Amino acid sequence: MNATRLVPRRVEKVWGRRDLPACFGSVASDADPVGEIWFEDPRGGAPALLVKYLFTSEKLSIQVHPDDALARAHGLPSGKDEAWFVLAAEPGAVIGLGLTRVVDKAALRQAALDGSLEALVDWRPVEAGETYYSSAGTIHAIGAGLQLVEVQQNADVTYRLYDYGRPRELHLDAAIEAADPGPWRVTAGSGATGDHRNILAEGSRLVLERWQGPLRADLGATPSRPVWLIPLVGEVSLDETPVEAGGVWLVEGGGTLELGAQADLLVAHLPGAPRPE
Repeated sequence: MNATRLVPRRVEKVWGRRDLPACFGSVASDADPVGEIWFEDPRGGAPALLVKYLFTSEKLSIQVHPDDALARAHGLPSGKDEAWFVLAAEPGAVIGLGLTRVVDKAALRQAALDGSLEALVDWRPVEAGETYYSSAGTIHAIGAGLQLVEVQQNADVTYRLYDYGRPRELHLDAAIEAADPGPWRVTAGSGATGDHRNILAEGSRLVLERWQGPLRADLGATPSRPVWLIPLVGEVSLDETPVEAGGVWLVEGGGTLELGAQADLLVAHLPGAPRPE
């Protein structure tokens, strides 16, 4: 099996939680809350995509990420598109995507400084099973009471515009340069690819699919066209080796993937890559 099980790393956040799903282990009551779990390659290096789980008890900052061109102009390897699959949402949970109207850069700066940006963000209610694609440049914020899978370009670059008075650094100049200060642009398509398979989000930098069992498929992954497997529930195996929920696998070669009747699996890959058959 030409697949690597990625290594989870807990990332503590002020807006995180201690009540993580059982598959991620417990968090002591006196420990800092965990906001993210990153899945990293144990061999080192940085694959093109990064998979995270997010757990929120408070709103994240209102923020923005640069696109590839702007990131590279500042000496970074890439910008950051990201997609979120909602695993669980408490009543009233929201995600902010884009603004309710177009503003100019000067008005955006003023709104960030005086706090009116929070009311300018387009907050939308979310439910479990939904998917959202946030292209680079989109002003956004994830609300409280959510558990998400995030798949993103593998770049740790976030510019905070506003943080509700929390004592963390803002990045106004960089954020305003990167931002598209208007409504969210729905650039990602979706649709069925066949029985038991659906494209949840297809943007310019990544594709996220959902596969549900029973299903048997051949993966046509290669080192230059890898596939990320994110099992959610049920029995999943690759070349008869179990692929358990709570883990993430990076597949860089062929293999036979099998999903049991109750299995639910997220599959991420790069745009233009040959889709598994």
